[in-house]
Amino acid sequence: MKAVVLCSGLATRMGGTIKPLIKVAGREIIYRTLKILQDNGVDEFIIIANKINKNALTKFLEENGFKFKIVVNEQPERGSGYSFYLSKDFVNERFVLIMGDHIFEEDFIRNALKLDGLICDCDSKFVNVEEATKVLVKNGRVTDIGKHLNNFTCIDTGFFILTKDIFTIAEKLIKEKKVVELSEIIKEAKVNVNTLNGYFWMDIDTPEDVKRAKKIIVRKSVKKGEDGFISRHLNRKISPLISEKLIDRIDPIHATIMSFLVGILSSLVVFFSIPLSGIIYQISSILDGVDGEIARAAMKTSKTGGWLDSTLDRYVDFLFLTCLAVNSLVNYEWILALFAIFGSFMISYTTERYRAEFKESFYKRHRPVVFGKRDERIFLIMLFCLLSPWVDIFYLFVVIAIVTNLRVVESILRVILLKR
Repeated sequence: MKAVVLCSGLATRMGGTIKPLIKVAGREIIYRTLKILQDNGVDEFIIIANKINKNALTKFLEENGFKFKIVVNEQPERGSGYSFYLSKDFVNERFVLIMGDHIFEEDFIRNALKLDGLICDCDSKFVNVEEATKVLVKNGRVTDIGKHLNNFTCIDTGFFILTKDIFTIAEKLIKEKKVVELSEIIKEAKVNVNTLNGYFWMDIDTPEDVKRAKKIIVRKSVKKGEDGFISRHLNRKISPLISEKLIDRIDPIHATIMSFLVGILSSLVVFFSIPLSGIIYQISSILDGVDGEIARAAMKTSKTGGWLDSTLDRYVDFLFLTCLAVNSLVNYEWILALFAIFGSFMISYTTERYRAEFKESFYKRHRPVVFGKRDERIFLIMLFCLLSPWVDIFYLFVVIAIVTNLRVVESILRVILLKR
C-alpha cells in the first residue's frame, strides 16, 4: 500500500519554515506519521513537495530509511487539489492520502487503515473547531466541506483512504479552474465518510500549535497501568513538566544518566545530612520517569534503554540503602538491612521474570495489596529520612524488610493460585 503526503504548501503562518520537518516533542512531524504508517503496512510514500523544500525532504527521508518518491509541484499556488492530482501516476488502486503537517496518534492510524474514504472526528478534543475544516455528511457521504460551515456533522482529520477513480474528478476540476483545493475534489466526488472519535490528531499550523501538541504528546506518553501509588499521585504530576522542557534538547539516555547521577548524589549526601539525602533520593525517583516519557513521546524507545534504566535503578537503590545502613546501623541490625535490600531487589526480579516467562506485564493481571513498588519504597524512605532526627533509621529497615518480602510472597501466591 502507498501513501500520498502533501508537503507543497508554503507555510506562510510558520514564517516559511518547512513544516513537515518541524520537531514536535522531539520528532519531526513527517517522521511521526510516516513511521506509524510504515509499521502498519504502508511500504512507499509519494511526497508532493515544492521547489524550496524538495532537497531538505529528500535528505531527511533518505537518512531515516523511508522508501519514497518525490514529486515536485512547480505551481503550489494552484492549490492543494492540484498538488494531490500530481500523484495520480504513482499510486495503486487503494492508497492513503495525508497532509504533511498533521500529527496522528498510532491508534488513530491503525484503525483508520481499516476504513475507507474521508476519516472524520465527531468528538474533536484536541483541535480548535473554529479553525478546523468542517464536513457536512448526508447518507454517509460528503455533501459540503470547508472551514466556513455553520451547519456541519463532523471535523475533517486530513486522513483519507481513496481509490484511483477520484483522479477522474480531480482532472475535470483542474481543467476547469486555475486554483483547485483538495476540499473541492472531495466535495465533488462525494467521498464516503467514516468516523474515528476522540483520538489525538492535530494540524500543526502555528508556533502555538507546536507547543500545544508537545504538551499533549508528553502527557499521553505517561506510562499507564504499572505505576505505583506515589508515581500516579505525585511523580507523574511533576515529571511531564520536566519532560516538556527537555524533550527537544536531550535524548532518553541523557535523562537516564541524569536520574542515575542524582541518585548517586543522594547516597553520598547520607553521610552529611540524612533528611536532605532523602529529599534528593525522591527527586531522583521523579526524574526516573523522564527518560521513559521522552522515549515514548519522541518515538525513541529501545530495549537497550529500558534495560539500562532498570539496571542503573538497582545500583542507585543498593547504594542508597547501603550508605544509610553504614551510617546508621550497628552489629546485628545489619541483618535487617540485608533483608531490606534483598526484598527491594526481589520485587523487581519477580516482576521481570514474570514478564520474561509469560510475555506480558505482571500488572496486567495482578494488583498486589501490599505496597512496595520502587516509587512507593523511595517515598517511604524519604519520610523516614526526614524524621531521622526523631525516629531511628533502624525502624525504616524493619519496615522495608517486612513490606518488600511480604510483597514478594503475595506475588508468588497470586501467580501460583491463578496459574499465571
